[in-house]
Amino acid sequence: MSTYNVINTRAPRLDAPAKATGQALYTDDLQFSNLLYGAILQSPLAHARIKNIDLSKARKLPGVKAVVTARDLEIIPYGVSPARYDETILAVDKVRYVGDEVAAVAAVDRETAQEAVELIKVDYEELPTVFDPFEAMAEGAPLIHEAYPRNLCGEVHQEFGDVEAAFAQCDLIHEHKFVNKRQDAAFMEPNNCVAVFDHQGFLTLYSSTQVPHYVQRTVAMVLKIPVGRVRVVKSYVGGGFGPKASASTMELVGCLLSMKTLRPVKMHFSREQVFLHSRGRHQFFHTFKTGVKKDGTLMALHNTCYLEGGAYSSFGIATVYYAGSLLGGPYKLPNMKYDGYRVYTNRPACGAQRGHGGVAARAGFEQQLDIIAEQLGIDPVEMRLQNIMETGDTTCNELNMSSLGMKECIEAIRNQSDWKLKKGKLPKGRGIGIACGFFVSGAGYPIYRSDTYHATVVIKLSEDGGTAQVLTGSAEIGQGSDTAFGMIAAEALGVRLEDVRVASGDTDYSVDLGAYSSRQTLMTGHATKEAGEDAKRQVLEVLSETLNVPLNEISVSNGLIHFEGITPKFDAIRVGYMKEHRGWADSPAEGPLTFKEAARLAYLKKGTIVGTGKYKPPKLGGSFKGAAVGTSPAYGCSAMMAEVSVDLETGEVTMEKITDAHDCGLAINRTQVEGQMEGSVSMGLGESLFEEVKFNEKGQILNASLGEYKIPTALDVPPITSLIIESGEPNGPYGAKEVGEGGIMPVIPAILNAIYDATGVRINEMPLTSERIWKALKEKK
Repeated sequence: MSTYNVINTRAPRLDAPAKATGQALYTDDLQFSNLLYGAILQSPLAHARIKNIDLSKARKLPGVKAVVTARDLEIIPYGVSPARYDETILAVDKVRYVGDEVAAVAAVDRETAQEAVELIKVDYEELPTVFDPFEAMAEGAPLIHEAYPRNLCGEVHQEFGDVEAAFAQCDLIHEHKFVNKRQDAAFMEPNNCVAVFDHQGFLTLYSSTQVPHYVQRTVAMVLKIPVGRVRVVKSYVGGGFGPKASASTMELVGCLLSMKTLRPVKMHFSREQVFLHSRGRHQFFHTFKTGVKKDGTLMALHNTCYLEGGAYSSFGIATVYYAGSLLGGPYKLPNMKYDGYRVYTNRPACGAQRGHGGVAARAGFEQQLDIIAEQLGIDPVEMRLQNIMETGDTTCNELNMSSLGMKECIEAIRNQSDWKLKKGKLPKGRGIGIACGFFVSGAGYPIYRSDTYHATVVIKLSEDGGTAQVLTGSAEIGQGSDTAFGMIAAEALGVRLEDVRVASGDTDYSVDLGAYSSRQTLMTGHATKEAGEDAKRQVLEVLSETLNVPLNEISVSNGLIHFEGITPKFDAIRVGYMKEHRGWADSPAEGPLTFKEAARLAYLKKGTIVGTGKYKPPKLGGSFKGAAVGTSPAYGCSAMMAEVSVDLETGEVTMEKITDAHDCGLAINRTQVEGQMEGSVSMGLGESLFEEVKFNEKGQILNASLGEYKIPTALDVPPITSLIIESGEPNGPYGAKEVGEGGIMPVIPAILNAIYDATGVRINEMPLTSERIWKALKEKK
């Protein structure tokens, strides 16, 4: 039975009424007087030198207020990571992919802005293109950035233990390749923003971002505005999943145009432009070579990976590290070697997407575990249990398991899904498969080198004492973080959830690194808990002094004050509160003393009560190069059973059932944890069966719409049984850790393994289209 009053229960989302009634305002809903609209001219060519840009016709078009190119700027390169700033707001000398931004316009309406863009004439000199990462690395290939020979954006070589010596001791070594395809995050709300540069030189950017803090820093750096004069406000956001986790060209151009015109400028991406901007999941080419003893004990892994990265780095430097580092867990793997290459191509830049860097690696490796288990004659569940890490273990690449309920996850899905009755025993064409997942609970370090707090939170009590307002710069993008922080604040203060109001997503509220790497519940939640406890302490200190009751004998729950031993007389406090609030309907009249009365008393004695909280992780990880990527205060884990049916004549796959278990440390809101698990299943299902961004030979995207880029609908999602495992994470607020991204990790390999159980064929290339399965079945015959 839970010992908590608010957290670890089920609560409706705080933002649900506004969203359900249509009252929620997204950035594109915002209106300003004197508003202008911006549009961007993008390259029609994948690789070309810019010889000349003629703006004359665009500038003469009535209604046009500004036209800008790179010539209007001091060129300051930027990017996601200071390790590789290779972007500029607008193309300087050449374009590097179809969609690269060349010029921008601000006009009195969208139609005029778009017409002006079409009047800009650019003379290009076409250059040779390269779209395949292996061809891009070849000697003599066209260079996309002259500074990076062989188009190598990032290169990683790591070895932990002695892999070759371990292979020499193995009874079985298996090697296979695995390839996924580029994917788009397919969030419902396209990127959009409104930039407002005022006459005092302050810039406010309203944006559909998932990282207001990082956008603030990038805007300040690139446009040379003191960071304190830049404010970024996140409105309601219709999904992010990673590609909204950095400043976009659109946001920077919008700010530039507002500075040029001194008027608000609204911009948005069309759905096609969302695809062109991309920053979604890379295509990975993995090779796994795994060695085991004949009893199934894992001995060594050599993983080689090539990433097709597109024209710019984006998150790619981190991605190429993540692709290898997270295979260090959740199994005991004493020796691991990783060679990773992230390669520039003439395509839109890839970035971070749910399960950053680890999804394809996990899919291929979990599939390989099943292959090895079959060759050894070992049940795949038993092989995983035999090698599983537990709380207190450390991976060979120095990731510390401060909590890990991996064993409990596997046992839970095994018992729930009738594994022993079904594995290898279902009718032909029907199968069951297992896989495990493993992911960080927030990156251990900021994207830029800094000692800054990862999250700060302010909780302000209203002067009547009845409401606690949580102020945070964190980003609610649909994952439910505002509700989680409201629940944590209520628990820490000892009040009801309905007495808490959350305001988030504004860089004026606090420093918060934003919604990425599944960090917010642990990190911002930690700061929220501390802020709540700070505010409560201040209230109870005044109460203690007033009633002459020791502080340690006073507690708060459900908005009521509790005293140990005798109850002191508090009539004077109540009478005073009644006098202060004559005519108000909600003044406490009888019963126990309330926190509201105590908080009002504290305000009368000390002024406004403000509690503050902060969080940054302790020093994490090893001292080797790249150790900062993959380190986290805690690690989430998950296990999944997938049941499928395959039409053996057509290769069509039908998902029958999913049984999913996730160790989230402690569920702050049990309903939202299940929602995140189901969301991960849906996204993983799409990436398994449907999703692929397709290009033609000129580098143009062929399916840049949600009509052609297929994602699952509710009709494609099977019944899901979600099992919450709670391991009590010591570094998390009340024991909580991630569930946002880790949930997707086992989805693809569980389906892959289920399809093998159903058909006897292994598919090593995603997505699992009917055609691909049909060909494999035909080849088997």
